[in-house]
This record gives sequence, structure tokens and C-alpha cells, in this order.
Amino acid sequence: MEEFMPKALAFASQHTVMVIAWVVVFVGTIYVFAKSIMSGAKEIDQATLSLLVNRQNAIIVDVRSVDDFLRGHIAGSQNFLPSEIKQQKLGKLEQYKEVPVIVVCATGLTSRGSAEQLYKQGFKQVYSLKEGIQGWRTANLPLVKKN
Repeated sequence: MEEFMPKALAFASQHTVMVIAWVVVFVGTIYVFAKSIMSGAKEIDQATLSLLVNRQNAIIVDVRSVDDFLRGHIAGSQNFLPSEIKQQKLGKLEQYKEVPVIVVCATGLTSRGSAEQLYKQGFKQVYSLKEGIQGWRTANLPLVKKN
């Protein structure tokens, strides 16, 4: 150990940018991990979505644009924009605070933030669909289209 510290300090002084980059990656990884553990909204896959809908009458909230929603959405889903969720303009969705609510977007990224917003607004069981509609399509699962 006595030999390690001088060598480590010499390496750090010669490769400052690389050491800083590793520290940033390490801190970022810990931050993302801690945030996911502390989050009230959990991420689920397509099979779990189907189970929650069939066994617990889960509600699906699609946060994509109206046009994308009309081009194809999961059967029974309701369309709300992320701005409506953020502004708490939920209308009939308010009555579902005690049942599982699954938030869906195009790729699984936008839905996480909206799911967290719903959790903060008092929804007890909130989930985000991993990979979103893109993953749903990749798994060859059906979508409903409206004209």
C-alpha cells in the first residue's frame, strides 16, 4: 500500500482529465442508482403490464402526442400529455389513485418523469413501461389504431 499511493498520485497528476472523467462517471452512476431506488415509480416490462391490466385492472396512460397515439396505442390506454400531468389537469384519471397506473411513451424515457409526477400527486402504484411503445412493437404486441 505504501508503494501504491505515490504511484496513484503520480498517475493522477499526469492524467488529470482522465481521472476527472472517471470521477464524474462514478458519481453519475451512483446518482442514477440512488434516484431509481428512491423513485416512487417503478419500471416494468410488457409481460408485467399485461398482468397488471388483466389481474388488477391497471390503467394505461399514454403520454405521446395525440397524433402518435392515434397511429397506434395499447388497447384501453388513455392519452394525456406530459404538460397536463405536470399541471395536474387529470380529469377522470383522478379516480384511479388506488389502482396501478402504467405510463407509456415512445421509448420509455419520457414516461419516467410523468410517472414520477403522478406518484408525487398521490397515485399509489405508478409504473413506467420499459422501452415504451417501441419495445411493445418489437415484442410484436398489438396496437389499436384510430382514424
